[in-house]
Amino acid sequence: MKRIYIICSLVIFLGITGGISFFLLRDANAAIPANTTFTTQNGDIFIFGKDKTKLKLVEFIYTHCPDVCPTTTQKMIDLKNDLSKKGVYGREIEFVTITIDPYRDTPEILQEYKKGFGIEKDNNWIFLTGEKQKIKDSQTQLRKITNALQFQYKDPGNGQFIHSTFTYLVDENNKFIAKFPMGEEFNKQDVYDKVLEKLE
Repeated sequence: MKRIYIICSLVIFLGITGGISFFLLRDANAAIPANTTFTTQNGDIFIFGKDKTKLKLVEFIYTHCPDVCPTTTQKMIDLKNDLSKKGVYGREIEFVTITIDPYRDTPEILQEYKKGFGIEKDNNWIFLTGEKQKIKDSQTQLRKITNALQFQYKDPGNGQFIHSTFTYLVDENNKFIAKFPMGEEFNKQDVYDKVLEKLE
């Protein structure tokens, strides 16, 4: 009986260990496809594969989000201030915020969102959306990056999206480095330390 218990425990342990290893390897190999294309808050075209000069902290939001999204954006502003004092923000890292609601979040709406946080003049924090007139194409582009980073989202039909709660740090080649919780759990010091560690 004791032997069976030990064997069962070992099988469970190996299963858990294997599962954890799978997810760690999956994240480590994640990368944003180079041809992923969006429209910026200024109406310009942004292609991830053409920007290989800086680290990126990627945030997913929708502007009608009542809690987690705006909380994360505000905490990222605090992080930005710390990175600016260090002299690396804008020079070695930029922030990228992508809406998961491209139909409602037009470039103009994203401009207003930036303005609401007092970052409308920050050219090192890019806000991205799709084209409302080509919503299927926009969703395809969005799925490229959300699938790559394993970010899940769904509109249950009332416009209040259910979504994952992570932000993502990627390198100059848009390859995954680390992910961090959104909302109140976003710890700017953890992100700050990881960014500086990567830049060393």
